[in-house]
Amino acid sequence: MILEALGAAVLGLILAWAAAHRLGHRLPARPLVYSTGIAGALFGDFVTHTALGPGLALLSLLGSAAMAVASLSLLLRPTGRLRRRSATA
Repeated sequence: MILEALGAAVLGLILAWAAAHRLGHRLPARPLVYSTGIAGALFGDFVTHTALGPGLALLSLLGSAAMAVASLSLLLRPTGRLRRRSATA
């Protein structure tokens, strides 16, 4: 179980690094991105491990990756391409 949690934390860190590298202009400060990725992955691992039970480490890591990506997506800011018009225009 410790190795599964460590694997989930490393997976969250890798996903956070990839998001910060690819979408750095749309994300806040990197320490927040990294900590959100790790925390999301650990929480996702906890939820899937609780729901599925022990012995399914690969599915738990898949659940942790999904939760990490979902939590990282909440940090995204708009690109700024939207035009804001006044109500009278």
